[in-house]
Amino acid sequence: MKCEIQEFIEHLHNTRGTSRNTEVSYERDLKKLEQFLEQEGIFEWKQVSAVVLNSYIMYLERKNFAASSISRNVASIRAFFQYFCQRESWKENPAESLKAPKIEKKVPGILTVDEVDLLLSQPKENTAKGVRDRAMLELLYATGIRVSELIHLTLRDVNLKLGYITCSQSERERVIPFGTAAKRAIETYIVWARAELLGENDSEFLFVNCSGKSMSRQGFWKILKSYAVSAGIQQDITPHTLRHSFAAHLVQNGADLKSVQEMMGHSDISTTQIYMNMNVNKIRDVYMKATLSKVRQ
Repeated sequence: MKCEIQEFIEHLHNTRGTSRNTEVSYERDLKKLEQFLEQEGIFEWKQVSAVVLNSYIMYLERKNFAASSISRNVASIRAFFQYFCQRESWKENPAESLKAPKIEKKVPGILTVDEVDLLLSQPKENTAKGVRDRAMLELLYATGIRVSELIHLTLRDVNLKLGYITCSQSERERVIPFGTAAKRAIETYIVWARAELLGENDSEFLFVNCSGKSMSRQGFWKILKSYAVSAGIQQDITPHTLRHSFAAHLVQNGADLKSVQEMMGHSDISTTQIYMNMNVNKIRDVYMKATLSKVRQ
């Protein structure tokens, strides 16, 4: 059974160009299913029935897995059996009727424009580290990209002349524009701070740590958290806070959902609609404190 899982992962990589994170997620979900099947005395995929798969979903629910985790498992199982049934020319797909639990989409936490300005002003730009941090924060807020995409950007992905980045880490490549504030910050970083951080090292990645190596997600998270504390921001901040703030500010300033969906890389527009459906009082609180002139272009 392990061989088929590996073949499926290779199929995803070769036909869809999936990211390594996506492949790891699929593999983890399917190996968890495999362990359950073996405990049930099932050692071949052809022995799996719709009843068995539904029993597995019920097992995950009894183990108190989050609805989002179960939904991801269902998606992985359905994708695997669709591939496997086509490969084996099966007439019936045991996962065809498998349904995911409904997930209540939570309204993400966002910062006001004033809070964003305060956060972005925290890095000390008289040091290479501070210049790098300012560039990372400016770019994250200007584009709404994921932290995983930010830390994997290469120099080739940035077009300073035309003001856009190319994100190819997810399944669909995206071209995302950024404004003058982010452009200035990135230019300053590239001109001198990046070379100072690299020292005698070399790297294709845009952002590097103080050892001249590629930035990690955990490293960025520590940086963001420290600046939130120094800025006196009370609410909990996650690596996605600036991403959510970017989207919410765009929507509330009149950007159409389809454009925001494309920039955010959402496969389903219902995910983007969360920003439209945010609590009216929260939106008013965010935007009564801001003027259009303060929104970064």
